[in-house]
Amino acid sequence: MTLQNLLAIRRLQTHRVDPAALLKLLEAARRNLADSHIDVVSDENRFDAAYKCIMQCAMLGLWVHGYRTATSQPGHHQTAIQSLVLTMDVPQADVIVLDALRRQRNVSDYEGDPVTVAARAACAEQAIRLLARTESLLERKRAG
Repeated sequence: MTLQNLLAIRRLQTHRVDPAALLKLLEAARRNLADSHIDVVSDENRFDAAYKCIMQCAMLGLWVHGYRTATSQPGHHQTAIQSLVLTMDVPQADVIVLDALRRQRNVSDYEGDPVTVAARAACAEQAIRLLARTESLLERKRAG
């Protein structure tokens, strides 16, 4: 599957974004990652903040390549995560972990299941790694 294939099946849309918008979303991802480390809030809220950072990074990866998810379609979070292989060269094994975190988020948000300390920690670790990869991608795009 390519980004063009995802566009053809309407999972993605073309998107033109200015550098200021990229920086604004990058700063939001950084804030969410910082919020995920605040000890006085619940594991669920810390998990949500880390997951939000992951999604913002996935969006940045798409934006840099001229796309965005079709948010009117179901599964846009899944599409964003799975596209990380194409947009940021994230290894498939990491995408599988990120997709499991997406499913955990859905179960927590829509069924009320609690988030374990281990799941919260895994989400934060993945967010740290993906944010670093995102910052590197943006730096290379800026330099190139």
